[in-house]
Amino acid sequence: MTGDPNVFEPEWQDGTPPGVRGQMVGAAAGATELGATVYELEPGVAVSPYHVHHGNEELLIVLSGRPRLRTPDGERELVPGAVVAFPRGPDGAHRVAAGSEPARVLLVSTMHFPEIAEHLSTGATLTMSSPGVGKAFGADGERPFADLYREAIERDASTS
Repeated sequence: MTGDPNVFEPEWQDGTPPGVRGQMVGAAAGATELGATVYELEPGVAVSPYHVHHGNEELLIVLSGRPRLRTPDGERELVPGAVVAFPRGPDGAHRVAAGSEPARVLLVSTMHFPEIAEHLSTGATLTMSSPGVGKAFGADGERPFADLYREAIERDASTS
């Protein structure tokens, strides 16, 4: 990477699910206490399944497009510039997906560990001891995180 990361000209990282591009701009900028990732979503694709964090709070900033947001209060369309906070715990449950057009969003979060996240629509549970280090559990027991995450995204999409 050259210079400061830029949410309008990201350097997309490998390993994201189909229909999602992302760059961890917080880490690229040198942040250690905050996470920040810019995502570009193809139409209908979600950042992650409907989920809740038990250790971290998140903040969503819509950069472009009109993504759909699901929370415990229901579903709604967001517009560019919208800022939405997701407190930790059940009140902060959320799912962000592109609507009928691509969307670009910035998700910022605290980085408290250990962390537990539940994918409410799929039954998966993720435990993390540090960034990128953790275990994933489905109904059938412990599974590789990447496999369970991709399956959860696919299952979540089919129930939305």
